[in-house]
Amino acid sequence: MIILGIDPGTTTVGFAFLEKENKKIRVLEYGVISTPPKISLSEKLLLIAADLNELIDLYQPTIAGVEKLFFVRNVTNGIDVAHARGVILYTLASRGIIFQEYTPLQVKQGITGSGNAKKPQIQRAVTMICGLQEIPKPDDAADALAIAYLTALYT
Repeated sequence: MIILGIDPGTTTVGFAFLEKENKKIRVLEYGVISTPPKISLSEKLLLIAADLNELIDLYQPTIAGVEKLFFVRNVTNGIDVAHARGVILYTLASRGIIFQEYTPLQVKQGITGSGNAKKPQIQRAVTMICGLQEIPKPDDAADALAIAYLTALYT
């Protein structure tokens, strides 16, 4: 089974693909979908959908985990990220990919055991859990790995 983890954003979308066979979980790929900062929101959303579709074509996941938008300090940015989540969820649904959603608190607790974990703690925990040689960067990619790993555990 191939599992996709997604950390939504408008400028950077973290993604991770894991393979789960029996009880073994291994990392296939992780990274980010980046959009240029100076293009319109509609152009960003189109790029996110196109790049996500290419990745789905390549890895053929059967299930995905997506981080929920939980709390935002900047309302405008939060609304834009909500639009990106909508495009991501639509893309998954239109491709027949079942998805689960997790709050940031669930991700932190599930990976580190602490709901107060900071980004570096998540990166270190994901490095150990996934058996990586180096810390995944940027943190959006590490978050996507954490989300994919939780999805693998709950599947």
